[in-house]
Amino acid sequence: MTNTTYAGTHVVEVGPRDGLQNERTALSVETKVDFITRAVDAGMRRIEAVSFVNPKRVPQMAGAEEVMAALPRRDDVDYIGLVLNERGLERALAAGVDEVNVVVVCSDEFSQRNQGCDVEEGLARWKRIAAESRAAGMFTTVTFAVSFGCPFSGEMPAERVIDLMARVAESGPDEIAIADTIGVGVPAQVRALHAGARRVAPDVALRWHFHNTRNTGYANALTAFDLGDCALDASIGGFGGCPFAPNATGNIATEDLNYALQRSGVDTGIDGGAIADAATWIGAQLDSPVPALFGRAGPFPG
Repeated sequence: MTNTTYAGTHVVEVGPRDGLQNERTALSVETKVDFITRAVDAGMRRIEAVSFVNPKRVPQMAGAEEVMAALPRRDDVDYIGLVLNERGLERALAAGVDEVNVVVVCSDEFSQRNQGCDVEEGLARWKRIAAESRAAGMFTTVTFAVSFGCPFSGEMPAERVIDLMARVAESGPDEIAIADTIGVGVPAQVRALHAGARRVAPDVALRWHFHNTRNTGYANALTAFDLGDCALDASIGGFGGCPFAPNATGNIATEDLNYALQRSGVDTGIDGGAIADAATWIGAQLDSPVPALFGRAGPFPG
């Protein structure tokens, strides 16, 4: 499904990347491939499978090339690779990803800690990566990290994020992802950022990335859904977090988000039971309790 233009609201599985990167246990290549295969078998069709970051900084993401080489390749499944710089893009293209996700951080301090540069250099990197990615014919997402608040500098004004989106939109991303990296956002912020994105990048697809640190993640996701077609990131089991964001907890869980969307009339294509089983399985591999609720409550019989 390489370089597809996505239609309708759908779920992007980020468990193999964002879900694993902050866990104490570093999984083997074989276990990562098994995890992704279980997601595919449960109906996931866009999966953020790997991250092309320095494994010395994020050891949980080591073996990206080996993971990509071992994954089941299907015409109806796209694998996304996260990249932070030109070297990451070079690795991603060589590994055969279907899409790349490039991160631009909205605060200087978090950008320095996460990417080793300030926001202006992050924007310059994006511009260079976007040009190379476009030349390679690659579907490219730009993610705005800490769009709702920064763990170091605090509140993130919507106007700043919207200004950064306007500057990035000049380079022609296929998709803009707005990320609540530390889980501080509320629906009013979702509405403000959505309105701004539609004003400065009206023709660019929107994607949202929510963490559930303060139990607002699902409210935010359903608000984004109500505002129009979009992609919604989620992690099997609700695992996740950022190694450079203190006290940030997991992503919204794929099984819980899928339940809410399906009950709201969205044909997600996801098997709720199979995704809950995958959550239980990955929890055992990580020797960590599953944060999500659906697997414990079970499907609603009505």
